[in-house]
Amino acid sequence: GQRDEEEEHHSLESFTFYLSEPLSKERVEAFSDGVYAIVATLLILDICEDNVPDPREVQEKFHGSLLEALSEYGPNYLAYFGSFVTIGLLWFVHHSLFLYVTKATRLMGLLNILSLAFIGGLPLAYQLTSEFAEKSHNEIEAIQVSCVITFFASIFQFAIWTTALLHERETLHPFARYGGKEHAFMFAKLALYPCVSLGAFFLTCLLSEFSTAIFHLMQIVIPFAFLALRIFVRISLTVIKSVMSLSRRKVVLLEEEEACLSPETLS
Repeated sequence: GQRDEEEEHHSLESFTFYLSEPLSKERVEAFSDGVYAIVATLLILDICEDNVPDPREVQEKFHGSLLEALSEYGPNYLAYFGSFVTIGLLWFVHHSLFLYVTKATRLMGLLNILSLAFIGGLPLAYQLTSEFAEKSHNEIEAIQVSCVITFFASIFQFAIWTTALLHERETLHPFARYGGKEHAFMFAKLALYPCVSLGAFFLTCLLSEFSTAIFHLMQIVIPFAFLALRIFVRISLTVIKSVMSLSRRKVVLLEEEEACLSPETLS
């Protein structure tokens, strides 16, 4: 009887769910890359399905000019490239995040799945925003849905990094830990999409007449913001280090002056 109780207790311990237990980092990355690849493929299939001009239409309506025919679908292609760039940048942020993660936990895996769930909604965001060319009446709602999808897809990535910081000695590379070389840049990189998408959401509520321009501006600005972000962080860290080094030098000089003027040296 005692042996059966020990075996039952051991079996219960083996199936106990702890959020801090380790998870295979390689499988998390492989599953995430698969989802990103499928979402990108769905975008390509969507743009190729209804946005390719018919040869007869090109000949009759545009007098055989393919460029004029393609220009009519310009807003659809703009929405496609904007959605594809969003997927690419979110994948890049995800890759940078797990580049510094040395050990994943089950909570990080759960947050990653929630992020991928909203990543899978980006084809829906493309289908909504591609209707801008038709001057639909639900442009504001389409933009707000797209901003919400982008916000939650990116905020869960930020939550993964925050969770990793709670056990940084076990889960993060020293460069990405608090006070590390890449800590400030990782914080800014992971906070960029949530802040911009949330800001665009509220701007469309306040300035509904310019909602389409605000949305397209967000899609154009973010890629350049990623490039400018590292430069800004590098300059800021350099300035902070120089100020701290100057303050340390002043403290050392004051200590040396006090040592020279002390009673022991005067005597």
